[in-house]
Amino acid sequence: MEPLKEMFNRNFYKHFAEEFSKADKNFHPDKFVKEVTTGFDEMALNQRMRNTSVVLHKHLPYSYKKQIEICRKVIPATQRGYVSLVFPDFVGLYGREDFDTSLDALKYFTSFGSSEFAIREFLRLDFKRTIKEMEKWASDKDHHVRRLSSEGSRARLPWSFKLDEVIKNPKSTLPILDKLKCDEELYVKKSVANHLNDLSKDNADTMLNIVKAWDKTNAHTAWIVKHASRSLIKKGNAESLSIFDFEKNVKVRIENFKLNKTKFTLGDTLAFELDLISEKKTSQKLVVDYVIHYVKKGGELSPKVFKLKELNLLPGKTEHITKQQVLKDFTTRKHHAGKHKVEIMVNGKVLGNKEFVLFT
Repeated sequence: MEPLKEMFNRNFYKHFAEEFSKADKNFHPDKFVKEVTTGFDEMALNQRMRNTSVVLHKHLPYSYKKQIEICRKVIPATQRGYVSLVFPDFVGLYGREDFDTSLDALKYFTSFGSSEFAIREFLRLDFKRTIKEMEKWASDKDHHVRRLSSEGSRARLPWSFKLDEVIKNPKSTLPILDKLKCDEELYVKKSVANHLNDLSKDNADTMLNIVKAWDKTNAHTAWIVKHASRSLIKKGNAESLSIFDFEKNVKVRIENFKLNKTKFTLGDTLAFELDLISEKKTSQKLVVDYVIHYVKKGGELSPKVFKLKELNLLPGKTEHITKQQVLKDFTTRKHHAGKHKVEIMVNGKVLGNKEFVLFT
C-alpha cells in the first residue's frame, strides 16, 4: 500500500503550482515545484504539508491579505481532502497577526478539507476571542463550518496539542455543544460526541451533567450522548450506565470461553467464543466489550477496547457470543511479537481472560 505521504507527490505539486500560476501571473510553477520537492522523499506526511506552506510563502511575496486572496481563488481547483489542509496550515503559520482575515479564511477553507488543526493555533493565541467566533460558526448553514466549531475546540484532538483552557474550564465550549446537540448531520454529530468523550477523560462529572440535562428523546441528541459515553461505559462508570439503563449490579458468569488457538502469526484470524449466563431473577441490559492487550515495542502491554454487542439478558438465559478479528498492522497500530491477552468485559467489569502468543 502506498504511504500516506505520497498524497503530496510530484503530480500533486505540478497541478498545485499550475493553479497558483493561473491566480497569480507572477507565480513561477517550475521554480516552485523544484524547490518544494527538493529533499521531500525523506519527509513524513505532515513534514511535507508544512514544507509546502513554507515554500508557498516564499513564492507569494505579497502582504498576508494578498496571499490569502490568492489562496481563496486556488483552493476550489485543488484536490479536496487531506492535501487541502495545506491552506489552513498556511494560515496557522503566517496569519496570527491578522486575526479577522485568518479566521474568515479558515471558515472558508474548512469546506474543502478541514481547518480543525489550524484553528487551534488561534485558540492558543487568544482563546476568548477565537471561541467567541467559533460559537457563531456553530449556527452556520454549512455543516463543515458547524463541525469545525466542535472539532477544532476539542480538548484532546488527535494529531494536535491539548487545549489546556478547555481542560481547565470544560464548560467553555458548552455554548457550541448546546447549539449542535440536535444537529442532523452525522459528520457534525460524530464531532460533538468525540468532543464530549474528550471531556469525559478529564472532567467526567461535567460531561455527565451536560448530557443528563439534554433532551434525549431527540434521536440525534440520543445518538450523540450514546457515542460520547463510550469511554465511561467501558470503564463501568455507574452514572453513565444509568443514563442508558444498563445494569449497574451485573450478575452474570462466563463459561466455555475459548480461543481458536493460542499461537498466531501476523495475518492470522483470532477467533473466540463464550457463553454469557444470567444469574439474576430480572432482565439485565448489558454492553459487552472485549479488550486485547497488545504487546508494545518495549515489551509492556497496552489495552485496546473493542465493542462486541449490547443485549437484554433475560433471567436464567444464556447468550452465545462469537467474534473474529484479523491480526494485521495498521498505520495507527503495529503488532509486536509476544504474549497478548484477551479480556471480556460486561458493563465495564472484566469477567474472563485468555492469553495467546503472536509471532511477527
